[in-house]
Amino acid sequence: MFLSRRAALLGISAFALSACVGGTFKTEYQRLSPEVTRNWRLAEVRVDVPRSLTVSEAKTLLPNADIVWREDPMGDRYTQVGKIMEAAVLRGAQGLRGSRPVVISITVTRFHALTYEAELSNSDWGVHNIDFTAQVNDARTGEVLVPATLIRAETPAWSGERMREARRRGVTQKSMISNHVAATVAGWLAIGPDNRGEFSRQGN
Repeated sequence: MFLSRRAALLGISAFALSACVGGTFKTEYQRLSPEVTRNWRLAEVRVDVPRSLTVSEAKTLLPNADIVWREDPMGDRYTQVGKIMEAAVLRGAQGLRGSRPVVISITVTRFHALTYEAELSNSDWGVHNIDFTAQVNDARTGEVLVPATLIRAETPAWSGERMREARRRGVTQKSMISNHVAATVAGWLAIGPDNRGEFSRQGN
């Protein structure tokens, strides 16, 4: 009975994966001029995770929501996502060491990581969809130096044996997302390598 039920569940998972949305995903932004950003110095990072974004705790492969996050304990997902983004943006912008203090304001529009059900599936699939807008203001005068602009920081997620092995090495979804957001912010600010690109993958 147990083997039959397990086989049925695996069959359902395989069918669900085969029917998953797939497509082209991107890390995309309008790279700023290094002649401009080299004069900036980071004064503050402000992160807004609007309460209008939908959150899902559904134990499914592909929840339909703006925010899907499971590695932190059950709690306020907006606050958890905000802390992850703030730390990542701070790290990405730490190379700003000019004389003009600036404030970078981030508004999260999507933070869709993998559920554990998706990560534990035996297929290497999935996408971390991290999208946000970024604006730069002069910290002293409030002048808008860069108006709010959309940044897509989408990166392949890992699942199945690949992710199990990665976790044994200390890699987590949080570390993967944080590293990619930090690298994307540094690329956008022209103080790090330009990591824009696209990929095709099965996932959401």
